[in-house]
Amino acid sequence: MAKKEHISETPATAFLRKHAVVFGEHPYAYEDKGGTSVSARELGVDEHAVVKTLVMEDETAKPLIVLMHGDCKVSTKELARQIGCKKIEPCKPEVATRHTGFLVGGTSPFGTKKALRVFIERSILDLPLMYINGGRRGYLVSMPPQEAVRLLDAQPVEVALSDR
Repeated sequence: MAKKEHISETPATAFLRKHAVVFGEHPYAYEDKGGTSVSARELGVDEHAVVKTLVMEDETAKPLIVLMHGDCKVSTKELARQIGCKKIEPCKPEVATRHTGFLVGGTSPFGTKKALRVFIERSILDLPLMYINGGRRGYLVSMPPQEAVRLLDAQPVEVALSDR
C-alpha cells in the first residue's frame, strides 16, 4: 500500500478543519510565476476549475479578496461599479502578504490574518469542484465552491474577463 504523502497544516487547512469542511489535498511541483496554468497542468485539471485568490484594495486602501477562475482576469472597473467603490486595484505583493499572512503564490482566502471582504466570480458557483490555494505555494485544496460562499460570506459578482 502506497504511503500517503504527509502534508503539514497551514492556517488555511486549520480554518477548514475547524469548520468541519471536507476537502481534498493536492500538492504539486510549484514553479515561480507559473500561476494557475502550472497547477492545472500538474494536477491534470481544467484551469477554469483552478480558482485564484487575488488581494485587491479600494480607493481608501481597504483590502478585499476576489476569487476568480484561473483562466480569467478581473475587470477592476466593473468590480468597483458592482461593489460601490470608485476604484479597485491589485495590492502590491508585500501589502497582500501583510493583509493575509500568506506569501503571493500561496495565498488562500481561508485563515487570513485579517478578516477581509470576499467576492467570488458568479460562474465559479457552477463548478462541481473548485481547486484553490491551501495556504502555501505548491498546494491546492478542492471543495464545492458553495463552501467558500458559506465560510467566507463571499458575495457573487460578474467581473470575469476571459483569457480563453
